Amino acid sequence: MRIGVTGHSNLTADSEPPIAEAIRELLRDRAPGSLVGVTCLARGADQVFAEVVLELAGAVEVVLPATDYRARKVKPDNAAKFDRLLSQASSVHTMPFDTSDSAAYLAASEHLLDGVDEVIAVWDGRPAAGSGGTADVVIAAQQRGLPVNVVWPAGASRA
Repeated sequence: MRIGVTGHSNLTADSEPPIAEAIRELLRDRAPGSLVGVTCLARGADQVFAEVVLELAGAVEVVLPATDYRARKVKPDNAAKFDRLLSQASSVHTMPFDTSDSAAYLAASEHLLDGVDEVIAVWDGRPAAGSGGTADVVIAAQQRGLPVNVVWPAGASRA
């Protein structure tokens, strides 16, 4: 069972535990021993998802949007967590872009959707602020006929 994630990167710290629990509940009984989580490993939803997949003894596959992603987009306060999760990935695929921008993010999301059976969306239901945001990925997944499970527990919020 291959499950991808899309979601907000600007979750509040208080939102992460209930979001993790909601994801845990969705994944707990899915394909024990063969769970593969596919993520772009962005701060927030992607990293919460990766941690839950690893906790449930699943494998994490990472799709990085561009070669400069770590240097350009991973902030110092998130670097240790990003590096730890990246080091635990069973595979890392870097998209053929030099620069992390909206085109690279969109291509990474499309690549993610190409290789999963369903999607978990950590999403507040609002439209995307720019091209390739969570709402756009949800729409693209639905257009492909992929099941989408929206996770936004009571009290969840964005910074």
